[in-house]
Amino acid sequence: MNLTIIDWLIMLVYFVFVLGIGFALKRYMRTSNDFFLAGRSIPAWVCGLAFISANLGAQEVIGMGASGAKYGIVTSQFYWIGAIPAMVFVGIFMMPFYYGSKARSVPEFLRLRFDEKTRAVNAFSFAIMTVISSGISMYAMALLIQTLGLFHGIIPDQYIFHVSIILSAVIVLGYIFLGGLTSAIYNEVLQFFLIVAGFAPLVWIGLKNVGGWQGIKRTLPATMTHSWRGMAHASTNTLGVEWVGLAMGLGFVLSFGYWCTDFLVIQRAMAADSEVSARRVPLIASIPKMFFPFLVILPGLIAVSVTSHMGVTHSAVYATTAPNGRVLPLDEQHPHGIIPQKIDPISGKPVVDSNGIPVYNYDLAIPMMLLNFFPTGILGLGLTALLASFMSGMAGNVTAFNTVWTYDIYQAYINKKATDEHYLWMGRMSTIGGILLSVGAAYAVTNFNNIMDALQLIFSIVNAPLFATFLLGMFWKRTTGHGAFTGLIAGTLAALVHHGLTLPAAATAGIHGGWIHIIHRYPSDMAQNFWTAIFAFGVNFVVTILVSLATRPRPEPELVGLVYSLTPKPVETHLSWYQKPSTLAIAVLAMLVLLNLVFA
Repeated sequence: MNLTIIDWLIMLVYFVFVLGIGFALKRYMRTSNDFFLAGRSIPAWVCGLAFISANLGAQEVIGMGASGAKYGIVTSQFYWIGAIPAMVFVGIFMMPFYYGSKARSVPEFLRLRFDEKTRAVNAFSFAIMTVISSGISMYAMALLIQTLGLFHGIIPDQYIFHVSIILSAVIVLGYIFLGGLTSAIYNEVLQFFLIVAGFAPLVWIGLKNVGGWQGIKRTLPATMTHSWRGMAHASTNTLGVEWVGLAMGLGFVLSFGYWCTDFLVIQRAMAADSEVSARRVPLIASIPKMFFPFLVILPGLIAVSVTSHMGVTHSAVYATTAPNGRVLPLDEQHPHGIIPQKIDPISGKPVVDSNGIPVYNYDLAIPMMLLNFFPTGILGLGLTALLASFMSGMAGNVTAFNTVWTYDIYQAYINKKATDEHYLWMGRMSTIGGILLSVGAAYAVTNFNNIMDALQLIFSIVNAPLFATFLLGMFWKRTTGHGAFTGLIAGTLAALVHHGLTLPAAATAGIHGGWIHIIHRYPSDMAQNFWTAIFAFGVNFVVTILVSLATRPRPEPELVGLVYSLTPKPVETHLSWYQKPSTLAIAVLAMLVLLNLVFA
């Protein structure tokens, strides 16, 4: 790849601007509340953009593009049933609990509703999840830099991956260490506009080259161009999951488990300047969110639709069986377009599955689109948008990690009576620690060819059981702390056991599963993740109810503001009908139904 001076200048200006925001905000970081919650003074529209931009990191931009190339338009369900309904639920039901309780984190909310031990379980599991998620973003950025050869000729090729990880870690550390959550939020807003500006032209140029949506439909199997077709059975769709697994695993457990309990996004809404603004944040965010499939999934579909007559090398369409007679996984039965074979970033060797079939690196779908379709200048803008998504993902997870570590682990169990100045110092130190741990996680992710598969695996183990605890705690006042604690432990163990006993097709036992014993193979990693989430949620739900019935609940006066039936409803009489969050929620759901009908 030959980058011109214009491309390099665009990327340089971005990095200078990002670090400049951190330096500019450093003088306002006087208290721990300023550093961790931005002083709760950010306008609703800024928080709304940061709310989705925190989720618009490498996991979404690279991961959803990769999933679009691997699974097809059904990936849009990660938005249409896997995000929007849950975001509406958060705005209408959850934010009054979070904002009204003045809890500084999700684990702290669990302490207020249940007890200290329940908070501890979630604090440690969430801290691990944020570190792994940050590592995924770090890996994606290093993979991009290595693939594009940005340091080729400057650094020996075998060291580029390692140097790229260190570089990304240093930049994110710089602006979070200086400006805390405020810096992260304003950088996320900047990154949101950069991503839109960089990817909208990519989609337009790509569609023009493949003959529009109709050209994609002519090139790809029907299962890849319809969001609901083939969902009657796991063997007739690209995800390898039937509609029950999709609706329950993704649409309910993983979706609500992420948006309702993940402090990474909740933290942005809690930085709003009022409770009404906080409730609007996820609703405002849901509007652009539902159209993101056209921005991040379509490039993946275009990447596998590109054929040789369009000027790009085309991979042959695989037959349904390999030379040895093995039935190929669904993702090996369609064209690979410009998707290259996966190369191990450390050893430099091509990767094959357990049957000797080449493994394609779907994570490179969008980078390959940029290289093939963007000219000088616009290429720099597109690469900057990608780099922005990586920074957004890392920064969002690290700011969530430093808050949970400082308030829910360090202050709760290590040093309970320190000064606010000391906790501010600890927040900055934990930022360094979170970055270092993320580096280790980045190397673990090299075993996946789609970072979204890895991310959903983490969510199925951490967020899925936690959602059962939240659901019962919010709507059943009989739920006890002992029940919540036991349920969380049981649900997490159920997820680990299910993962240890199952394995995706053609994968080898280890990080993909099967590390206990293989009793079942799923058609895809994502199908395994959905059912892991269902098992985790189900076990937690049942165990929590049984233990709660056998233990004494807290008195009702102690649960006011923490249980839905005992919490005063938000006052909206001073608002016009069009200003009420419920009106906005109805409009969002109506648009969602329309999109599902169009692409069914």
